[in-house]
Amino acid sequence: MPTALYERDGDLFVPSELTRGPWSPDAQHGGAPGALLATLAHEFEGGDGMSLVRLTIELLRPVPLTPLRVTAALERPGYKVQLIALSMYAGDREVARARALRIRNQPVELPDGLTGDAPPRGPEHGTHNLPPWHRANEEIGFHNRAVEHSFVEGGFDRPGPCIDWIRLRVPVIAGRDIAPAARALAAADFGNGVSWELDRADGYSFINPDITVYMLRPPAGEWVCLEARSRFDASGIGLAESLLWDERGVLGRSVQSLLIARVES
Repeated sequence: MPTALYERDGDLFVPSELTRGPWSPDAQHGGAPGALLATLAHEFEGGDGMSLVRLTIELLRPVPLTPLRVTAALERPGYKVQLIALSMYAGDREVARARALRIRNQPVELPDGLTGDAPPRGPEHGTHNLPPWHRANEEIGFHNRAVEHSFVEGGFDRPGPCIDWIRLRVPVIAGRDIAPAARALAAADFGNGVSWELDRADGYSFINPDITVYMLRPPAGEWVCLEARSRFDASGIGLAESLLWDERGVLGRSVQSLLIARVES
């Protein structure tokens, strides 16, 4: 079994089978490249005293299980606010791009009552289950080996909104610590999957071509919780929203656009 999502090989990031998604055996789960992009945005130069507060990722095409190259550039320099542009390539093809917003940290005294929301029941109170789609469970992938789920409400095995604690089990890049922002991205990409209302057994698919994650602060601890819900329109478009929690309280929010399709049997 691999021990990380990616191995670094010069300028390339070589994916392991732990990055595989449930939609295709040849494509990565969005949480894996999302975690990698979050890591590289976090590590981008000039970030001392700043926090990564937003990451928007556009998945331009399925990310293959082949070596990836990532470029990064500072689009908006600044002492208080910075914007970083990242692009991910498989060979010569751009497969994903991201924009990362960083804001300076400066302590501010706030009135009582504006912070301190109590998080949901912790992962020790949850249940562990897998999606009701057989192929998704039989193959080694991101959703069933690289992360751990603990549902305190709802579950992979039933439709509807849920509250799911998620922990990344392995490093994003072999031999390196996990960046806190990477934990948030790895978890947030599950919003549409854990709050599914349309059954793949009935021929439905609900793939997200993008994700935006907002964070009040870096996640505390290994677990990130999603309070997730998906909504759908007969136009074939959906929206998944997740309130993000950690052991301290509210962490942020994530939003995913959904492409809805159905294959008639």
